[in-house]
Amino acid sequence: MDDYPPGFFDPRHSHVRAQLVYATSGVTILSTNDASYVAPPQRAIWIPAGVEHEVRCRGRVLIRTLYISPDAAPDLPKTCQVIEVSNLLRELILAAAELPIEYDLEGRDARIMMLILDEIHCARRIPLCVPMPVNERLARICKTILADPAQHDALNDWASAAAMGRRTFTRSFRRETGMSFAMWRQQVRLMDALSRLATGHSVTATALDVGYNSPSAFTAMFRRTFGVSPTHYLTDEPAQVLTAVP
Repeated sequence: MDDYPPGFFDPRHSHVRAQLVYATSGVTILSTNDASYVAPPQRAIWIPAGVEHEVRCRGRVLIRTLYISPDAAPDLPKTCQVIEVSNLLRELILAAAELPIEYDLEGRDARIMMLILDEIHCARRIPLCVPMPVNERLARICKTILADPAQHDALNDWASAAAMGRRTFTRSFRRETGMSFAMWRQQVRLMDALSRLATGHSVTATALDVGYNSPSAFTAMFRRTFGVSPTHYLTDEPAQVLTAVP
C-alpha cells in the first residue's frame, strides 16, 4: 500500500504492465493526452499498459496498485476507465496486495488473480472523465480550467486566449472533444466538486470553490447530472453508484 500526502504529484510516465489503481481514501486525479479522470474513494482507475499519464492526489491518498501483464488480460479495456469497485473486488484487491510477487501459479493465489481479472471485466464503468483536445491551443485552455475550475472568464475571453475567433473556437472545441465548451467546463466543475465532497468539504464551500454562485444552483446541477443530491452523496457515497443521468 502506498501513502501519499495531500497535493502529491507524480509526473508523466508509463508502465510496461497495465495498472488498477484503487484508493481506499482520498481522491486520485489522472490525466493522459486524451482525457482527465477523477476517482473518489472506493472507485478505481484502470490504466492500460504503455499509456502515458500523470497523477495528482487530493487529500491524503492511500492507494493499492495491481500491475497486470497485458497478455494476462487481452480482453480488458484499451483506454483508461474509472470503474466501480464492488465489495468482492475490494476484498480481492486487499488480498492480492498481500501476495508475494512470485506467487503460486497453480494454487489459491492464482485463482485470486484470475477472479480479479473477471471482476475488472464485469465492473461498471463510471463516466468521471472529460476528453482533452489534441489542438495545443485548446489543450492549454483546458489545462488552465482543470487547474482552477472556478474561473468565470467569458467564452470570448477563452477564444481570445487561444488566438481564435469565437466561432472557430466553439466549432474546433466541439469537433475535438465531442461536446460544447460550456458542457465541458460544467463537467470539470462537477468532477472537481465530487473530489472535494469526498475529502470532507461542505456542500456550500464546494459550490463556491468550483465556481457556482450559490449552493442551490450547484445542488440543482448536481442532482440533474447524477440523480442524487450532494448531501446524499456525502452520507451514502460508499454504497451509491454515481453515473451521469442521460
